[in-house]
Amino acid sequence: MIELQYPIATPKTRSQAGNREVFDPIRRKWVHLSPEEWVRQQFLQLLIETHQYPASLIAVEQSIALGDLQKRFDILIYDRHHQPWMMIECKAQSVALDESVFEQLLRYNMSIPVRYLLITNGSHCMGWERDGRQAISLRKIPEFAV
Repeated sequence: MIELQYPIATPKTRSQAGNREVFDPIRRKWVHLSPEEWVRQQFLQLLIETHQYPASLIAVEQSIALGDLQKRFDILIYDRHHQPWMMIECKAQSVALDESVFEQLLRYNMSIPVRYLLITNGSHCMGWERDGRQAISLRKIPEFAV
């Protein structure tokens, strides 16, 4: 398991027409505040504020093709050469980080190969570094120095 140390500041929220929304600084818009979205926004703050990942190299909720299916990844980090470097799958806190979550991320990784894979439900985080066909377990979030 990777220990998570979230920054003190929390994502900006508001009520709009009876719906709760959170501001996504990457997409630069207000989005519906679902339990999964809260985890995604908290994790984005962790990456940007605590780990100093450049916001300009982060993509959120974009479509990818898996055969005939269209899916959406949660977070994709690009390296300084604008190549996919790390993919993160976010789940609501109530969702266990089990084999099915890891398999979902591996399917996405088939369309967009990356060096690092992370899954989180906000409370827990697990990660792997891809080394050929192996996935080596991580003890911490990779430093962004590429």
